[in-house]
Amino acid sequence: VQLQASGGGLVQAGGSLRLSCATSGRTFSSYVMGWFRQAPGKEREFVAAISWNMINTYYADSVKGRFTISRDNAKKTVSLQMNSLKPEDTAVYYCAAASRFAVVTALYNYWGQGTQVTVSS
Repeated sequence: VQLQASGGGLVQAGGSLRLSCATSGRTFSSYVMGWFRQAPGKEREFVAAISWNMINTYYADSVKGRFTISRDNAKKTVSLQMNSLKPEDTAVYYCAAASRFAVVTALYNYWGQGTQVTVSS
């Protein structure tokens, strides 16, 4: 599975961005898809995940109620709608694929290249 994240940019606090992750590979619909982020000088952290059948989603406490993860198995894409952005959301955002539902980076087998999100105060 190859992943390509896009949609990052510069936005003011309180604004919104929508990240997208395009994938290739025939088995996309069988993978759990997740979003992670990494701020300068910090470890990569979990943001959100969605199961293959879209029944289960899970969010980090820091983004719950502001971010929404979704996927389109027919188009082989996963998205992250980010609302009410805060300066502390500034990071490089990565999409990733795992064979089972997980919130830890080590369980994700495939990673995209990352897209920069910068939130100004």
